[in-house]
Amino acid sequence: MVIPYGRQDIRQEDVEAVVEILRSDFLTQGPTVPAFEEAFVERVGASHGVATNSATSSLHLACLALGAGPGDVVWTTPTTFVASANCARYCGAEVDFVDIDLQTWNMSVAALREKLEQAERDGRLPKIVIPVHLCGQPCEMESIGELAQQYGFKVIEDASHAIGARYQGEPVGNCRYSDIAVFSFHPVKIITTGEGGLATTRDPEAAKRMRLLRSHGVTRDPEQMVGESLGPWYYEQVALGFNYRMTDMQAALGLSQLQRLDEVVTRRHELARAYDEALAGLPLQLPFNHPDTYSALHLYPVRLRLDRIRRTHREVFEELRSGGVGVNLHYIPVHTQPYYRDLGFSVGQFPEAERYHAEAISLPMFPTLSNEQQQEVVRVLREALEA
Repeated sequence: MVIPYGRQDIRQEDVEAVVEILRSDFLTQGPTVPAFEEAFVERVGASHGVATNSATSSLHLACLALGAGPGDVVWTTPTTFVASANCARYCGAEVDFVDIDLQTWNMSVAALREKLEQAERDGRLPKIVIPVHLCGQPCEMESIGELAQQYGFKVIEDASHAIGARYQGEPVGNCRYSDIAVFSFHPVKIITTGEGGLATTRDPEAAKRMRLLRSHGVTRDPEQMVGESLGPWYYEQVALGFNYRMTDMQAALGLSQLQRLDEVVTRRHELARAYDEALAGLPLQLPFNHPDTYSALHLYPVRLRLDRIRRTHREVFEELRSGGVGVNLHYIPVHTQPYYRDLGFSVGQFPEAERYHAEAISLPMFPTLSNEQQQEVVRVLREALEA
């Protein structure tokens, strides 16, 4: 049986929470969605939470709430899933990238600073910067926040991997150094709602805008209406919105899973420590833990030191898969994708991201991974490296 790189952990209490909704009066967006939003916001220390049907939807709404549109440019990292860049394109904005840090593999603050200095000279500063907390390791948000103040751009944290992470001792998602933070509840993430996302913010206007746009741009709130209400049935579409709503079934699952968030992240740290010890001395670069952060450890990628082994990246990857270890690679640099190459990007523009892609392999990391399964992963990897 193949050991997957990640998988959901669904328990009986999760099943019962969803079944309770199935027997209730509300299946779509009823009272459980705001209950989930409130619980999540309380957990991370933000002021507002807006739940959606996916983190991609949340990123889109966040860009719209911060005013991204044609003529604007949004920067993110090339080492991420394509959604971190696509959200800006949905708004008609242009996209550019900032290369990654050699240690953390997150957006490089030094590269960001240098790119901002050049952009200021060119009169082409970004409207929004989207740092991505890759694998659950928070970015250097204080420095990014200082640059945002200096250069006047907005910040959206793509915290899809970082539920349960902390930065400078505080929960990721409190938006101390950002305008909006976005989380994912995809099945392989830290906790799941099946599919789903949520945006947190301290800005009431941004939250109000996202709530409006997630539901077709339709409102029954007299304060948001253009005309006068014609009766209790009356509603108005005041903006071009979307059907990005989370269901009560998803929210119930999320509420149930949220109760054991600490347990899940603690288990991930136990697994990471075991990997660190077992893989020490092998021709690998292991994940770096920044002293200012507590990673959620959504993923555990290693980088092959190809100059010290006789096999190629692909050969090691395929050896692991053929040995029953379902490894993956997170991620192919976004700027090398055909869609973005058609927009003018090319291989060689962001060399650190490309080197990462040429060396990285994500090992299995999920809370129900047994000690025996982890030992098997290590055994197969060791054999692949020593061949």
